[in-house]
Amino acid sequence: MRSIRTRLLAWLLSAVVLGALLGAAVTYRNMLRELEAQFDYQLRQMALSLRDQGFIPPEDAAAIADEQMDFVVQIWTMDGVRIYASRAPAGFPPRAVLGFSEIDVAGTVWRVFSAAARDRVIQVGQPVEIRQRLAAQAALRSVVPVFAIAPLLGALTWWTVGVSLAPLRRVATEVKQRSANALEPLTDPGSPVEIAPLTGAINALLERLQASFSAQRAFVADAAHELRSPLTALKLQLGVLDRAADDATRRAAFDALSAGIDRASRLVEQLLTLARSEPGGHEPLQKSIDLAEVARLAVADVVTLAEARNIEVSLDAQGPIPVHGNAPDLRILVRNLADNAIRYTPAGGRVDIALRAGNDGALLTVDDSGPGIPADERERVFDRFYRRKLADDAAAEIGSGLGLAIVRTIAEQHGASVALNDSHLGGLRVLVRLAA
Repeated sequence: MRSIRTRLLAWLLSAVVLGALLGAAVTYRNMLRELEAQFDYQLRQMALSLRDQGFIPPEDAAAIADEQMDFVVQIWTMDGVRIYASRAPAGFPPRAVLGFSEIDVAGTVWRVFSAAARDRVIQVGQPVEIRQRLAAQAALRSVVPVFAIAPLLGALTWWTVGVSLAPLRRVATEVKQRSANALEPLTDPGSPVEIAPLTGAINALLERLQASFSAQRAFVADAAHELRSPLTALKLQLGVLDRAADDATRRAAFDALSAGIDRASRLVEQLLTLARSEPGGHEPLQKSIDLAEVARLAVADVVTLAEARNIEVSLDAQGPIPVHGNAPDLRILVRNLADNAIRYTPAGGRVDIALRAGNDGALLTVDDSGPGIPADERERVFDRFYRRKLADDAAAEIGSGLGLAIVRTIAEQHGASVALNDSHLGGLRVLVRLAA
């Protein structure tokens, strides 16, 4: 598992170490260059300070020569007569080259400055090795603070990263300590603005989960209530069948029991379909499908029911109609609309299904010659388990109250809209608009 903290510390501490090394290297190099210039300046000033030096006898020069002195000083007159010489190693040149130069004396490189002043020539030299050693020592002393500060910067970086990631750990701890039923929004007033998108996304997820769980609990409660009634009816019908005294009564009880089983089976099927169409229960949307072919398959599923009720069903789908969606779910949507229209249309009626393609998508219309739905009830029929009471109770179709609820759920998943209107056949028109 990759850690943000580890990654930040690795990069920042690496930056601190690299910065310290680069800073030390630059400081060391600049210090060497500055000291080299300083030593040359010292040679030059020493040479110029000896312009007024008088003649020193050799015996006096030998007496004042210091073996530990790093410099060699020689002074000549313009005629080449040496009037002063400090300790000079064997092989040191008896003549001078004006300005700065480097000479090799018995394997030792010397840095020499010579100047002509008034009536004399002055030469001052110093071993390069000594200059480099002194410069290196001074440069090392200058970079020691850089290496001393580096651990402090590393510790400060470690502490800063820990403090900066503390709000993230608080959010993680709060989420980890919550129970499965605790779906309240996360609250942390002290969180930085960088954590706000994360907490906002988590709160939005918690809100969706709370809505989903509430819907599931309501669905389970409603399903339990709706299943209790048909199961009780089946039990009663089974008792009537058991107590039947003659064949006619037994046959009527058997038919009632068979119809009750069909209704219970349809209710269970609708419940399972609704559960699959809930968020998280459906398959991912495909890129493009032919809605006309989907509609043909859906109408084929209800042809048997239409023939049994002597209802004419027509499908008008011109050519392929591409839409973005999930074919099985859209087949359920069309089938439910056709099934509802057939079940609530009196025998001998008519159901027309039409598909039209447009620039912005497709339009599905389902018209029937049934009793229709009053305008004040058209929104309520999309509620789960809502059943309308028809004026002719004997002709009322006992449904599960889930057909249109499933239609709306699938439509919302596809970004489609569902509307109810009056049909030219005298019944209800359902319009579904899907995006291309």
